[in-house]
Amino acid sequence: MANLNYTMFDAEKMSTAEYYGKTLCELAAKDSRVVGLSADLAKSTKIGALEKDFPERIFNFGIAEQNMFAAAAGMAEVGLIPFVSTFAVFASMRALDQFHTDACYQNMNVKVIATHAGLSFGQAGSTHHCTEDIGIMRTMANCRVIVPADGRETVNAVKAAYENDGPFYIRINRGYDMPVYPNSDYGFELGKAIQMTDGTDLTIIACGSCVIRAIAAAKQLEADGIRARVLNMHTIKPIDKEAIEKAVVETKRIITVEDHNIIGGLGSAVAETVTEFGKTCVMRKLGVPDTFSIIGLHEDLMAEYGYDANGIVKTAREIIGIQVIDEENWDDDDF
Repeated sequence: MANLNYTMFDAEKMSTAEYYGKTLCELAAKDSRVVGLSADLAKSTKIGALEKDFPERIFNFGIAEQNMFAAAAGMAEVGLIPFVSTFAVFASMRALDQFHTDACYQNMNVKVIATHAGLSFGQAGSTHHCTEDIGIMRTMANCRVIVPADGRETVNAVKAAYENDGPFYIRINRGYDMPVYPNSDYGFELGKAIQMTDGTDLTIIACGSCVIRAIAAAKQLEADGIRARVLNMHTIKPIDKEAIEKAVVETKRIITVEDHNIIGGLGSAVAETVTEFGKTCVMRKLGVPDTFSIIGLHEDLMAEYGYDANGIVKTAREIIGIQVIDEENWDDDDF
């Protein structure tokens, strides 16, 4: 299977946050309305990159996330484009009331870049794990949710948030992500999945750090004669219903993979689409089970909970043998 190892010397070119900071500086250089807000984490989240070139356009609120989000809504009200950045666990839960009422309810042009999401800061413990945020944020009316696969996709996500009015939640990791794309010019479109591999036996739908694991799993399955389609579902809301429905019809087996609780996130969003579509398929959701995670390194935790490449392969082999009955062949004896 694909080699997912890397060293400390690869860190900067793989860090989603590094790409985000540089992109924000580029946007700020051409648009004086762009401002950055931090809750004493400018260095960790990389929004501090703004400080060098635009020190008057970055604001540190200290450890006061609620105040920061309320102020961001006020800035948006007067015509600024605020980019708010803090750890995902704080953005999605500590400041949720302010994001809900001040930003989403009033449809304010507030952009949230939430870092250290999922179990990417696994060694920091449960207070810094964030496996609930997709479920929380995709239920916020007016809010769009993007989970980039790597740094280059983060560039596209930040630009999409800038170009489209209204609240956005962009979820990235602590960093050190293996690159999925050679560059950012691959046809990113808000709300449209990217097909990474072709296949007709099953479809693996992944987001964020799980995309490269899904690709590695597909390569391993191919050696066994199993052709797996991989979809990078970078936009969770609005989700690409057409791509999901096509996968149901053409592959009849779907596995979702996310660095998030299996309740409420990507898997739930896909399952909702499948249910509404009304066609038969076999589906499995991989991610963090309904529990608070143990503490450890990101890669080890993904393996522990069965959503690394090996876990995806294991699940794929389990469902490939399940026969799916075509609706046209149903009769009373099938029930």
